[in-house]
Amino acid sequence: MDIRYYMDSDSGFPHIYRHGITEAEVEWILSHAAEDESGARGSRHSLGQTQAGRFLRVIYVPDEDGSGIFVVTAYSLFGKPLQAFRKRQRRRGK
Repeated sequence: MDIRYYMDSDSGFPHIYRHGITEAEVEWILSHAAEDESGARGSRHSLGQTQAGRFLRVIYVPDEDGSGIFVVTAYSLFGKPLQAFRKRQRRRGK
């Protein structure tokens, strides 16, 4: 699968770097997502835990032909969003 990233116009690097996220972490979440749900304007949101134990949300848009995805952003979950995610996981028995 082809994974492309939104590039920050100021730095020329993927936008996820501004949030302290690496491409490897994004790829891990995309392939091991605990949740993957639809978002606004055709986007998708994958949530999960990295191998290092960080909880992340990855927002991406799948290609129309299904051959790849465009990662818009990714960031760490903390506070109430993290509590809600953990609660949903407990309810599902994970």
